Amino acid sequence: MSIFGNNIFGNKATHAVADPAAEGRNAGAEGQSEQPTVNKPDAQWREELTPEEYRVLRQAGTERPYTGEYWDTHTAGVYQCRACGTELFTSNEKFDSHCGWPSFWAPLAEGTVRYIHDRTMGMDRVEVRCGTCDSHLGHVFDGEGYGTPTDQRYCINSVSLRLVPKDGAEAADATTAG
Repeated sequence: MSIFGNNIFGNKATHAVADPAAEGRNAGAEGQSEQPTVNKPDAQWREELTPEEYRVLRQAGTERPYTGEYWDTHTAGVYQCRACGTELFTSNEKFDSHCGWPSFWAPLAEGTVRYIHDRTMGMDRVEVRCGTCDSHLGHVFDGEGYGTPTDQRYCINSVSLRLVPKDGAEAADATTAG
């Protein structure tokens, strides 16, 4: 099966969508023609983001493993795109993959992320981008044998995310890498 098979694009979290209007927005597929709803000039992105956020989110960089804020966080909540605030993932779908980056087995809802065939660095991968602002988040890998409902690992850079803790949850926990 192609890496662009339905097994990647058909998965989503199985709970209610926090923003029903977000469902169906940029429904992610190779060659999709929909444009992001947040479009800013490069100069504005540079002003709003830190240099590391800009490098990862706007230039498709990668943070070093085991250094990001959320790779080992277990706080209940919603993970938003750090660039635009769109809700992308929840702690319900986060799992310990021991790869050094936050890992999720599915996005929050269909259309919150989009996918691009990535052939850089001599690899054949699927890049994950924010469906709202087109910021680089990370990559999704399939069939690695994790005991999750989708057998997928959305390997996402911490710097691409902002955790909004669930009411009563701590903003960070003792297991966060520092």
